[in-house]
Amino acid sequence: MDLNFLYGLCPLSFWGYVLVAVVFVQITMMAVTLYLHRDAAHRAVDLHPALRHFFRFWIWYSSGMVTREWVAVHRKHHAFSDLPGDPHSPVTLGLKKILLEGAEVYRESTRDAAVVEQYGRGTPDDWMERHVYSSHRNLGITTLVLVDLLLFGVPGIIILSVQLIAMPLFAAGVINGVGHAIGYRTFECDNAARNVLPWGLLVGGEELHNNHHAFPSSARFSMRRGEIDIGWVVLRLLSVVGLARVRKVAPRALMDAPRAVVDLDTVRTLITARMDVLRNYARTVTLPVLKLEIARGAGSVRRLLIRHPSLLDDTSKARLQQVLAEHAALRTVYDFRDRLSVLWSGSIGNNERLIAHLRQWIVEAEASGVDRLQAFAQSLKGYRLANAESAAV
Repeated sequence: MDLNFLYGLCPLSFWGYVLVAVVFVQITMMAVTLYLHRDAAHRAVDLHPALRHFFRFWIWYSSGMVTREWVAVHRKHHAFSDLPGDPHSPVTLGLKKILLEGAEVYRESTRDAAVVEQYGRGTPDDWMERHVYSSHRNLGITTLVLVDLLLFGVPGIIILSVQLIAMPLFAAGVINGVGHAIGYRTFECDNAARNVLPWGLLVGGEELHNNHHAFPSSARFSMRRGEIDIGWVVLRLLSVVGLARVRKVAPRALMDAPRAVVDLDTVRTLITARMDVLRNYARTVTLPVLKLEIARGAGSVRRLLIRHPSLLDDTSKARLQQVLAEHAALRTVYDFRDRLSVLWSGSIGNNERLIAHLRQWIVEAEASGVDRLQAFAQSLKGYRLANAESAAV
């Protein structure tokens, strides 16, 4: 009895089916990271209209999702990261819930018409969006089922299952969940975002989640040596053939000889490069002083000193205040870090006050008597930004 019909129009070997499943999932991941995330949500890149529409179709076809809703939920996530109001934070909702019910949490957020209206602006609103993608969500997945079964027959059921599981598991679960709970932090931003792995190969580079939250408008997620953002690699290849244009990347801070005068350009540079400034402060001031002050047990205090204050619980805050009370030099560098952060907090006001605040900070830091702090104060005068062309390479 001929059973070839069970294998559809495209019978393949075992590894052929594996390859098809991997390719389909990676197309989905690229549609999410390049189109939904870097293009539609953050405007960090301009995709060619044909590529943009292909990805828009693929998202609807493989998941039934609508661009406007995804963008709205993601933008609200950035507006309330790990605070009440964040649509999918493991800090407020629990890691288990986001890992196991991430897709349900996402769908619940999309039902709030006010959220979609407020945060989904600027997304596609053409005939296809109104009359096909938004009006017939289930038609996409229905078509996916039929196509997989027609092409691959019974093995198509496995391929289909992998496709349908990939988005809820990796995007809604791993990135939104693990990406705010487990991993390393390159930048001390004011939320719990972490880099899950330094090699962003499986989920389009989204594994570098802490880097993204530090620089949300950057088309490139890899920030330091050894990190790989596969989405960025694909973007560069697409730009070579005219299918993408990178608009924004994270600013790169360089240090030259100190300027004679601290002016508005210095202030603007430090505000733009604040994530690098804070990281350098931790590496060149806070941690060296910590090692000098606390010869043993410094590791247990390290996190308390460099973590953003809003991320410390009451127990950690009490322990931190005890350490600072016992070590005057640590108290000094900690207080100076907080005073420097006021520069980009938005609380100072006009440009003249910003300049005056920075000048006063530098004068007092140079008179602090803490060698590392004095050297850092001098270095601030030499900060400059790499030009856009070099930053985009």
